[in-house]
Amino acid sequence: MFNLKPLSKEAIPRALEKAERYRLLNEPWQAESICLDILRIEPENQDALVMLLLALTDEFDKRLTECGNQARDVLPRLHSEYDRAYYAGIICERQARAQLNQGQLGAGVIAYHWLREAMSLYEKAEAIRPPGNDDAVLRWNTCARLIMRNRLLVPTEDRVEALME
Repeated sequence: MFNLKPLSKEAIPRALEKAERYRLLNEPWQAESICLDILRIEPENQDALVMLLLALTDEFDKRLTECGNQARDVLPRLHSEYDRAYYAGIICERQARAQLNQGQLGAGVIAYHWLREAMSLYEKAEAIRPPGNDDAVLRWNTCARLIMRNRLLVPTEDRVEALME
């Protein structure tokens, strides 16, 4: 229908700044579009891939399944094993939050599963993190606190027992 216009290589740094700004303005679809333009020119641009993945996870409340699949498709394109584990954890953590926000029956059990998966991935990332990078530790602690503070977040067997009481 339309032939998309190519971005110049020289414009990539500024485009990345704009993508980040759109994410901060809660307009992830704008950031997603910019990242796709960058990746047409530089398919292996790691900053654009990470920004795209994060923009997609920002859209989980509206398009969980579609954006979840798209975000997971980005993971193998990340060069660093640490980044693949860390951002896989981000995807799981944000899926958990989207499940809780949707508030459907059983959301707490599903969210608990995603949070525990995220924590496992963060532990993997922590084991191979670069010196001075404790991002995975911070995310793991956030997941743990969320589970400890929200009584809906329980393992399946605990949830069944709680419902029977």
